[in-house]
Amino acid sequence: MVDNKWGKRIIYQIYPRSFKDSNGDGIGDLNGIAEKLDYLKDLGVDALWLSPIYQSPMHDFGYDISNYYDIDPIFGNLSDFDSLIKKAHGKDIKVLMDFVPNHTSFEHPWFRQSRSSEDNPKRDWYIWKPPKKNGVVPNNWLSQFGGSAWELDKKTHEYYLHTFDVSQPDLNWRNPQVVEEILNVMRHWMKKGVDGFRVDVAYYLFKDPFFRDEPRNPLYSEHHMQYDSLLHIYTIALPETLNMLKKLNNVVNEFDDRFMVCEIYTFLHEIVNLYKIVGHQSFAPFNFSFISLPWNATEQKKFIDEFDELVGQDYYPTYVLGNHDQSRIAAKLGEGSARTAALLQLTLRGVPFIYYGEELGMRDVEIPEEKARDPMAVNMKGFDFGRDPQRTPMQWDASRFGGFSDVEPWLPLEKEFKERNVASEEKDNKSFLNLYKSVIKLRKTRKSLEEGKLVPLDFKNPNVLGFVRKEKEEKTLILANFSQEEQIVELPKSSWRTVLSTKLDVENRKEKDQILLRPSEGIILFSE
Repeated sequence: MVDNKWGKRIIYQIYPRSFKDSNGDGIGDLNGIAEKLDYLKDLGVDALWLSPIYQSPMHDFGYDISNYYDIDPIFGNLSDFDSLIKKAHGKDIKVLMDFVPNHTSFEHPWFRQSRSSEDNPKRDWYIWKPPKKNGVVPNNWLSQFGGSAWELDKKTHEYYLHTFDVSQPDLNWRNPQVVEEILNVMRHWMKKGVDGFRVDVAYYLFKDPFFRDEPRNPLYSEHHMQYDSLLHIYTIALPETLNMLKKLNNVVNEFDDRFMVCEIYTFLHEIVNLYKIVGHQSFAPFNFSFISLPWNATEQKKFIDEFDELVGQDYYPTYVLGNHDQSRIAAKLGEGSARTAALLQLTLRGVPFIYYGEELGMRDVEIPEEKARDPMAVNMKGFDFGRDPQRTPMQWDASRFGGFSDVEPWLPLEKEFKERNVASEEKDNKSFLNLYKSVIKLRKTRKSLEEGKLVPLDFKNPNVLGFVRKEKEEKTLILANFSQEEQIVELPKSSWRTVLSTKLDVENRKEKDQILLRPSEGIILFSE
């Protein structure tokens, strides 16, 4: 049975550039986050995950690190970071850092030394290969940001590997010196009080030592990214990578009450397998089923039931509705269904990850091509692959720049920010924000919601998903209507009382044998 505190915690992702600007440069920073800790505490979150704040030339907005041991000046300094940790811990809020172990910036001193000559001691810290005899790239591997994953270095006439942007050379995880240095980086930040890490692109660490060409993807179409034209059997999820994630988690476990979550986009059986390989309650891989699967009750129920059963009671699932790489859930589903998705995320067994602004129902923002900042959008113009739309500034109030900054922000706000913001929604009893607060409060005060088992239900209705959370004799029933039409549901035998609807217009209503679910409505019922 799970007894680890992380299985009960609610984690909130902050994209620091876009959360709160404290110094008037149009970019969010650490002191801005510190200013909003009371808001986060009132919302009910238990931990923050900060997207990268390390020193970086910002070609990929912090995912290209030039110094793992320092803070980038646009966010503040080490003193600001220490202050944020102290203030957050003072409010019983944990802090996780984004951790980028697959690659560095090409401006990192390690890479500058590595590319300086073939004899440099740091040469083998990265992945270098000579051209083929005909002068072309070493193999057919592709970059996620478009084109070949190989870039020719003119000085040494060899290619370096970059699975992502050309500014992000891949580290060589087969070099023990690299492994030890990265593990020491983790120890360094945990000694400073960091409570754990979100590991970026965790499945990419090791690559095929024989550098074999990857096979073509027979299902590929030109409407998808070029990267998807290959089956990445030699660059993703190698056995060595899975074992290394266990080693990273062992370092996390050198410290008390720490946590590590890994970014992996993969199939159910691989997610479950990773739980077993790492084998500790301080670890969980991300589950993106709400994002990747069709939004219908049948598909989601099938995944949830199987996922919960396979993960078992020794570990806990994770549930994600969005992040800095994915379109916002309210933009994809509309407000009604997004409210129901939030209800499910916060009442299922496991750890929910809330992306900043999700609690307001923030939408994607259309970014003109000439204002695109994301290198993925810039490198692949003409395709809708940019991630700027879901990274726009947090909407705090109805003032000129949404309370985010006193000057024009680095990205524009959504057009409806004057209606959709924290100050406005706090006053509206039926707002998205108050739905989040209400459900989180129930989760924290209801034992069955916080740590109870999940009992699947089958209503023989393809539009309705339901389950019971049970802890000893206490039972909580969750129902969700995925359709745009009313649905009548036969309730399980018990005496039920509706305590919350996603419409926020029902409270303490005693139910009979049946219940009417309105379009896109989710409800929580207590057994009496």
